[in-house]
Amino acid sequence: MLILGIETSCDETGVALYDDQQGLLAHALYSQIDMHADYGGVVPELASRDHVRKLLPLCDQVLVQAGKTRSDIEGIAYTAGPGLIGALMVGGSVAHALGFALGVPVLGVHHMEGHLLAPMLEDNPPAFPFVALLVSGGHTQLVRVDGIGEYEMLGESVDDAAGEAFDKAAKMLGLDYPGGPRVAALAEKGTEGRYRFPRPMTDRPGLDFSFSGLKTFTLNTVNAASDAGTLGEQEKADIALAFEAAVVDTLTIKCRRALQQTGCLRLVIAGGVSANKRLRSALEVMAQKLGGSVFYARPEFCTDNGAMIAYAGAQRLSAGQRDGERIVAVPRWPMNTLPPVAEPRQNGLVD
Repeated sequence: MLILGIETSCDETGVALYDDQQGLLAHALYSQIDMHADYGGVVPELASRDHVRKLLPLCDQVLVQAGKTRSDIEGIAYTAGPGLIGALMVGGSVAHALGFALGVPVLGVHHMEGHLLAPMLEDNPPAFPFVALLVSGGHTQLVRVDGIGEYEMLGESVDDAAGEAFDKAAKMLGLDYPGGPRVAALAEKGTEGRYRFPRPMTDRPGLDFSFSGLKTFTLNTVNAASDAGTLGEQEKADIALAFEAAVVDTLTIKCRRALQQTGCLRLVIAGGVSANKRLRSALEVMAQKLGGSVFYARPEFCTDNGAMIAYAGAQRLSAGQRDGERIVAVPRWPMNTLPPVAEPRQNGLVD
């Protein structure tokens, strides 16, 4: 079954073609980062307009790359949420229009389920069950995954997501949007031990997260250095390193607890922050000590992309799930409300 995947939840226009027999055939991505950088963050109306301009050309591009035509498409998957409502409606409208014209089934896919399943696109995908850390600009969640659509929420952020905290810390340090990668790059120049930031909610039981206090601590540290006249480039790098280390340690501690609590030895990390090198390294060391292993997607599939939507859509479309006549666009959508797929089609990797 050849599936066209469409991702337009925020500021990335992603399109991909996935075949359930041959795997990923082609994918393309257009990023709006340069456009939104002038505003220090995503402007929803501008994002929606740019999706309108870029989406159909990208669809044609991946068809050419794969040596396919529109008549070869057997199903269409699009991001139905969570996300910016205008951006979601662009992807949903195009998906439904194409589906109607081609006479093929269409399905709205959960954005975070797409991220969670992105490691399945790799050569060594994880088997079920596993624990997933979904960590991005909008979400920080720990989920037990027993199959596609079989999700048990273990913990989540009670306030800000880790990715959002990275972006806010970047603004405090005078770094451009997007902040996460820039904080990580600056942290590489930092001095270990120069600052010690708190590891929020690690001194109490449970698997929930909180990053609002860490943002406040970062702001106070930046202001103190600025008032003292010491906020130069090295000082900024030292603060960036201390901030990154605090986030990574917090996520690692919670992941270790989740693995021990569930008895799972497989950990999947997904979402934009999963591309962070320090986080990957810390989680791999932690998992190895427990006799487990860590799985993640290649960096280009950590951030928003069409390939993850095409893959997730293929699993559900193959199981007979599809939209009705109405476009589905859900800005807020708990992932544990998704229906299960009775027989997940992910290379048969269930044990």
